[in-house]
Order: sequence, then C-alpha cells, then structure tokens
Amino acid sequence: MHILLTNDDGIYAPGLRALRQELRSLGRVTVVAPATEQSAVGHSITLLTPLLVQPVEDADGSALGWAVEGKPADCVKLALVELLDETPDLIVSGINAGSNVGINVLYSGTVAAAIEGAFFGITSVAISLEYRDPVHLDFAEAARCARRLIVQLLEKYRGSGRLFNINIPSLDAGPPKGVRVVPQGIVRYREQFQRRTDPRGRVYFWSMPELVPLQTTSDTDVTALAEGYITITPLHFDLTDYRHLETLQRDFSTPGDR
Repeated sequence: MHILLTNDDGIYAPGLRALRQELRSLGRVTVVAPATEQSAVGHSITLLTPLLVQPVEDADGSALGWAVEGKPADCVKLALVELLDETPDLIVSGINAGSNVGINVLYSGTVAAAIEGAFFGITSVAISLEYRDPVHLDFAEAARCARRLIVQLLEKYRGSGRLFNINIPSLDAGPPKGVRVVPQGIVRYREQFQRRTDPRGRVYFWSMPELVPLQTTSDTDVTALAEGYITITPLHFDLTDYRHLETLQRDFSTPGDR
C-alpha cells in the first residue's frame, strides 16, 4: 500500500514524523507537506506566486519527501498531479497539534488537505491531537492510536474515496476512554480579540477565541472529545443544502421550465 502523508504544521513538525513512523508498518509512505506552518489556512490554494518544491531527506539521509512553499491543499494537488509516480491508496493529514472539531473544521488546513484527497476519489483521513500543554504532546502514542483506527477504516473503506476526521483527546490524563462516531458540532465559539498598540501608536489585534461553544450541545465531536473519547466524523465536501433545494427550485421556476 502506498500512503501520501501531509499536514498543515509543516514538514518538520513532530506530529508528522511520529505518524510517518507508524504508517510505515502499513506500506510505503511518501511525504509532501508545507515547508512552513500553515495552520488555519482552510482550503486556500496558491495562485499568484510559484509553488517552490524542495526534496527533503530524513535524519538518516534517506528520502523523506518534498517540502512545498504553499498550502496543504497545494501539497496534495501537486503530489497527485506531478510528484508521485503512482496514485496513493490512502491520504493521511496530520498529526495536527491541536484539535479540529466543531466549526474549526472549516478553518483547518489539516482537514482541507484530506478534503483535497477525497476530491480525487482517494480515501482520506485527517488526524488531530487535542492539547492542554503544547510543550509535552505525546505524538508517539497518538500516532499508535491513529494507526489502529486507520487499519479499521481501511478494512471497510479502502478505495472508497471516503473522508474521515479523527480527533484524539489530550493524553495528559491517561489513555482515551474509547472511540465514538459523532457528527460535527456546528455551534459558534466565543470570539474575542486582544487590542494592543505598537511602538508607533498603531492599533493591532490578536485573535484569542475561546474554544468553548456559546450553547450547550450534545453528542458531537466537541462534546465527545471533551469527555475524553477519540472522535471519528465522516465528512463530505458537497455544501448543497438539500433540505431546501427542492423548495428553492419551485420558488424560482418559470412556466417555461416546467
């Protein structure tokens, strides 16, 4: 099996290295990842500047993959269209430092890379690790958890082009309580900005959102992760609101359309 591995934290991120080590037990792993951190860039792509690509070696001098001066979605596009010698069987994005649940899924470069893989009809998985202490993230154990889940998903969904978002709870307090398959939470978080003034008197702001929903919700990726469970959420990238599509079609239909 051939696995394409990417992320949004950059090719030198420890989460990617830990996940690569685990995935190598499943098959050949090729890394194509951003040269620098691209957190929260969403599904943006690069159009106005060239996409510089640099081969990267592992610590032992062996080929690791390619570092791309671009976004996570750029990395997947380039990998599938130009860089790889064959279509991978699986695309994995992660391990991200920090959870990607609720509406954060919409901003996440980690999830965007997996979505891009699903665009191409390849089964794709985004992996994120919640943290409370960002200095002591246990990526090695998170990678072992991720590998076991990926094996289970591949038993049924290999070659299906399906898209999955996996979040692993903080491991500071011990192992996860279990695995729950839950929907994405869609409640808005509390937004706030810290206002500051630079030495020249200009006002600037630091975004400081509170990752706490404004309303209480139940049985979503947000709540299950907070309770200490690994969450798996199947996603799709069709944004059509089918509940209102037929009504809108009737509202805008003309006699000539009937």
